[in-house]
Amino acid sequence: MNGELLGRIGSPADVKALDPAELPQLCADIRSTLVTYGKAHGGHIGSNLGVVELTVAIHRVFDSPRDRIVFDVSHQSYVHKMLTGRAQAYLDPDRYDEVTGFTNPEESEHDQFVLGHTGTSISLACGLAKTRDMMGDLNGGSGIGNVIAVIGDGSLSSAIAFEGLNNAAEQGGNLIIIVNDNEMSIAEDFGGMYGPLARLRESGGTAEPNLFHAFGLDYRYVKDGNNVAALVEVLEQVKDIDHPIVLHVHTLKGLGLDAEDAAAGLVEGRCEANHWQDPLSAADRLPGARKYYGEMAMRALEERFATEPGLVVISPATPGSNGITRAFRERAGAHYVDTGIAEEHAVAFASGIAKAGGRPVLATSATFFQRTYDQLQQELALNRTPATLLVFGAGISDADNTHSGAFDIAMMSNIPNLVCLAPTSGEEFLRMLAWSTSAENHDPVVIRVPGDMILDGEREGHYPAFRADECPESFTFIGQRSDLPTPPAPDCPWNRYRISHLGSEVALIGLGDAYRIAEQVAAELTWDPKNPIDATLIDPRRYDALDYRTLDAIAAGHRIVATIEDGQLEGGWGEKITAYYASLPSLPRDRRTHYRATVTPQHVLNFGADKEFTDRVPMERLHDRYDLAPGRIVDRIRTALNGHL
Repeated sequence: MNGELLGRIGSPADVKALDPAELPQLCADIRSTLVTYGKAHGGHIGSNLGVVELTVAIHRVFDSPRDRIVFDVSHQSYVHKMLTGRAQAYLDPDRYDEVTGFTNPEESEHDQFVLGHTGTSISLACGLAKTRDMMGDLNGGSGIGNVIAVIGDGSLSSAIAFEGLNNAAEQGGNLIIIVNDNEMSIAEDFGGMYGPLARLRESGGTAEPNLFHAFGLDYRYVKDGNNVAALVEVLEQVKDIDHPIVLHVHTLKGLGLDAEDAAAGLVEGRCEANHWQDPLSAADRLPGARKYYGEMAMRALEERFATEPGLVVISPATPGSNGITRAFRERAGAHYVDTGIAEEHAVAFASGIAKAGGRPVLATSATFFQRTYDQLQQELALNRTPATLLVFGAGISDADNTHSGAFDIAMMSNIPNLVCLAPTSGEEFLRMLAWSTSAENHDPVVIRVPGDMILDGEREGHYPAFRADECPESFTFIGQRSDLPTPPAPDCPWNRYRISHLGSEVALIGLGDAYRIAEQVAAELTWDPKNPIDATLIDPRRYDALDYRTLDAIAAGHRIVATIEDGQLEGGWGEKITAYYASLPSLPRDRRTHYRATVTPQHVLNFGADKEFTDRVPMERLHDRYDLAPGRIVDRIRTALNGHL
């Protein structure tokens, strides 16, 4: 029966109680469970299939949670979860959503950290070991025994992994660093260290130069990392070691994928598709916004490669997620660079290309751009180099708490010299990309790639509901004055907000993906038979700077101005508009050098996300929680109009 032995494992103690001859059967149960789970539920299947034996051996030898195990990224933590009391979440289809895709201390005392970004395990492990050693070593009062970091070879390209290795060698003491080498990152491994790593595999761990010896670390190699008996033996030998050691284990990613998986493009070994598996039932589903708009952007850029040698697409290890297909990469040749999981380097690298006269386009997820804040500010914005950053997966989402995109607006819009654009259609996205990568642009530019709300509307065919040309010619902007400040990037075609529809009483300003919500709110206000309101609809298109002229123009004729954004409100974009209007009455008239409005709206309402981490919360619930559902926005607007706010 599938999973029969696994179903009896309630804790690591049960793994220790097994006869050694039962360990291969436990591994077989786990592997078949993962294959079944992947077909039905999806997830990080390839990496987990590769570490089945390694994880069983770790829990056979070590004593979690006293011995602390830190899984880097925790893409490979499913097996660990099965062996620490959570097996039914993988065996029972009705319970598939009980656990997250990453380690999480709220689930189990065996999970040390919430982890979903890469390269940090060695540094975290160094911290655990440091405190243990300060409090009396392995048998002291800290309650911490062996400290084990499990990191994949792809994660070694992260700068922080090198920083951790450097610190571990100097710190000394018990620290076991297990490098799970399956010859893959998310896509292939990229970087100069992977040649020496391959030679270590080929030589059985004897080749020099040895990256880990160079750091001053002890080193051992395990050729068959899918042999549970061999792994148990070597782990028993290094348990309680008195100095840091790297255990280099060669495994096969995706080991155990079957013919049905192969028919869907998932095979064992160096196969990018096995990194993340969608449920087989989703095989015929249309691509989501990330892949759809990403492929659209790559097609547009590829047409220019032959005549623009400086045009370069950069991806820090996650190309497939963002529509940068393998076929495109092969055709692009030198016009495409995968930096490995090294987002900080990718931003600085892009700045260098731009400084030399090239036109770099760096594409990655909002959650991964968070890792680059210093480079965004210093190497890019301070130097004002015209690189283009494509931000995928931005905004509120139902993702794990490690992969939320809700923080990008607050982070990026407050960096000087960084032009931040939010297109509301695929067509406008391509226009912005064409401009940002042209000689007309002289600044670093962020483009928030449209999300599923926009794509769904475009596919349905009735979006946008309002067109900019509906704005009557008689509408004029107040404040056509020379004393208004020159906006950043004065040549940017998107310095002015677009009035999609001119109404009265209520002005709705919807940023990026949230513009579609603003359209829906406008429709509901109009359809109300008792008190229809013809609201003004505005598409700001840019969120690092305010269009004072348009804000001034709408102040006089609208009692309510409502801003709608699919990101964190606090420190975000809508608050800036509230602050702008709030500051007007308190300024002496002779100091209103860049303020024109003589009246302000009765109320400015901001709609967006709370400052919080969310973990796999359905979008509908999040929109209700944050009052972002169109009906809730309408209710708050009517309440304000009735004077009950």
